[in-house]
Amino acid sequence: QVQLKESGGTSVQAGGSLRLSCVASGHSYNYNCMTWFRQAPGNEREGVASLNTHTEKTFYADSVKGRFTISRDNAKNTLYLQMNSLKPEDTGMYYCAADLGSCELFLSLPWEQIRYRGQGTQVTVSS
Repeated sequence: QVQLKESGGTSVQAGGSLRLSCVASGHSYNYNCMTWFRQAPGNEREGVASLNTHTEKTFYADSVKGRFTISRDNAKNTLYLQMNSLKPEDTGMYYCAADLGSCELFLSLPWEQIRYRGQGTQVTVSS
């Protein structure tokens, strides 16, 4: 089993930066892909950024390319999402997820199909 715990969400002004963390516990052989999802009020949950834990290859949704960076500290079993140039439309609950499979495809998979999922952390960007 894998447990995921997100943190770092808060309120920030547009144009600001924020870094989210996701600590993973459990056996890492249960997954090769870690993904950040987000859900804005009234919207479906969407994949934001994905990282292959074996190759370190990363994938991003078009809406965040050039602004967000996904990374991982293997020693700390922690996944990060560095968010720069934040916009009000980035507001939402951000979730961490992990599973085996294609990281690029995970960005478009329904949240419910990802095996390991966190509880989320709220990000609010004000204009």
